[in-house]
Amino acid sequence: MATTIKLEGEVRDEFGKGAARRMRVAKQIPATIYAGGEAPVFVKLPMKETTLSLRHTNALFSIAFGDQTKLAVVKDVQRNPVKRIVEHVDFYEVKAGEKIDVEVPVFVEGTPKGVAVAFVDVQELKVRADVANLPEKIVVNVDGMTDGTKVLLKDVVLPEGVELDMDDLEESVVTVEVPEDATESTAAPEAAADAAPADAAAAPSADAK
Repeated sequence: MATTIKLEGEVRDEFGKGAARRMRVAKQIPATIYAGGEAPVFVKLPMKETTLSLRHTNALFSIAFGDQTKLAVVKDVQRNPVKRIVEHVDFYEVKAGEKIDVEVPVFVEGTPKGVAVAFVDVQELKVRADVANLPEKIVVNVDGMTDGTKVLLKDVVLPEGVELDMDDLEESVVTVEVPEDATESTAAPEAAADAAPADAAAAPSADAK
């Protein structure tokens, strides 16, 4: 479920590339908090804590600045294309008890039978959940599944309180199948075994000379 992360920030009253550069030197990240039809709030956040917190998918942030505290989720993260450092973060303000749509990555666990492998067909699922209950990932268990098995959207087990917000429930999320290279590698020893008696028969024996 969602991780609630507290960040202590400051109101931002400087804008532009020069101001952003000065903030980065001071180990701060410029950020904007958007809220419905209201005017956005501009803040600056501690660089280290904010960067580490962005590793969590669908985290709920409690951002304190001045005499205010706002609950928010990440809307967009801008990174330097070369250094990959975080240059700016956009947040979207939410209210306690509110339900929102988020995209959640799909992971598999367990081992299929034999040499079969699980392939994720849909990398992210769109779900709707309470802001205090946002899932970081959706896990599909493929333990013991055989070649040709498909896990459809309608078969995915969601965490309690989480609703799927996608239309085609017959869409395949995970497919279990034997890779072609695995089929070829198992077929090669069998072919060699079948050819062995013929080769032996063709070779003259020592007694025949």
